[in-house]
Order: sequence, then C-alpha cells, then structure tokens
Amino acid sequence: MRKIILIAALSAATAITAPAMAAEAGTIQVKVLATGVLPDGKIDKIKAVSVATPFGAAAAAALPADTKANDNVVPTVAIEYFATPNVSIETICCLTTHHVSGTGGLAGTNLVKHVMILPATVTVKYHLDAGPVKPYVGVGPSVFFVLDEKPGATAKTLGVDRVKMSNSLGFALQAGVDVPVNENGMGISLDAKKYFVKPTATFYDGGTVALKTKHDLDPWVVSGGVYFKF
Repeated sequence: MRKIILIAALSAATAITAPAMAAEAGTIQVKVLATGVLPDGKIDKIKAVSVATPFGAAAAAALPADTKANDNVVPTVAIEYFATPNVSIETICCLTTHHVSGTGGLAGTNLVKHVMILPATVTVKYHLDAGPVKPYVGVGPSVFFVLDEKPGATAKTLGVDRVKMSNSLGFALQAGVDVPVNENGMGISLDAKKYFVKPTATFYDGGTVALKTKHDLDPWVVSGGVYFKF
C-alpha cells in the first residue's frame, strides 16, 4: 500500500503543471483506487460478560485487556456527482475483510478469524480552487454493514460457537486532492477518510451470551488511484 501511495504521489507531482479541467455542474467523476483500510478495534465498553462460560471467565480474568483489528488493502470504486463546480456528492463501493486479535491480557489470542464489512458511505465535498491542483474536504454519514462473522481459534477452543457483530451507523471526515493529467478529464487522486463508528461484538456459547463488547472501530481509509470525468 505504501508503494502504491508513493507512486500516485510522484505521478501527481509530475502532473501539477498540466492544464486543469474545471468540473461543470452535472459532471460525473469515477475513481478507481487502491485503498488501505486501517482500523483500530479497541474495546470501548464491556456490555455483558458471563463468567459461567469458559470464554467469559477467561475474558474477565484477562482484564484489563483489549483488541485490535488487522489492516487490509482492497480495490475501491468511487462515483461522484458535481452539483456545482465546487460542491459534489460522492459514494464509494468496496468490501474489506478483517480478523480481530487480543492485546494486553489477551495478547496472542485469535478472537474473530473472519468478518466482512461493507462501509456504505456518502460524503458532501467542497473543492477548493488552487489552480491545477484541486484539494477538497468532505463529511457525511456511513453505515457499516457486517457480514460473514466467524469465531477465531481461541474463542472456539473456549466454547464459542457463534459471533455476531452489529451493523453500525457513524460518520466520516474526508480530505484529498485531485490532479488532472490531461484535458480529457483524466487525473490522479489521493484521498483520506477518518471514520467514527462503534459496532458491538457478541460471542455466544450455545444460547448463552459469553461476552458482549462495544468497539471503537474508527478506521483510517487512505486511497490512491486515477479518476475519469464524464
């Protein structure tokens, strides 16, 4: 991911003298990006724990403990509509998969081996007029749809047979820059989003809730790629 961002940045640097193509109202811009998803995943709150279950008892004994979700790199498509030359609305499409491990008193444990997230996001963006380089900022709501959760090896060993992570509503702050490379609507784009979202994870031992925790998922999502205006 670092190499992709570096290449995109170097390309942008060589393109800043290219003539700018201003976006007219009604313009549609499509971005094809390589995206790094860098979540946190730490525990915000323990909502329930059952020490009558092996997993709940182990989790309680390990306190203070925490969790961390792994980073991932995925392809992303963004579609953007310019309502005015300076104001646009953008949505993204991607799926990202992660696993969750323990830290602190739970270091070395595998709690969730697979979870897939669809971060449905819409941002309203304001584009600054800085000559050929077009920086922007944005903000908007996001819903994280969670799919296909599977308990990790450690959780299964301690009796967990099912894990469920909640869908979660949050929001994203965004900043980036578009740099045209020709007069035909093609350019380089660099983008960063900071999400604020708190899903809940529930671990089940049969029909019993062994552990229920709320998490600061709060990922950084950084992207680099190309765009095309139509």
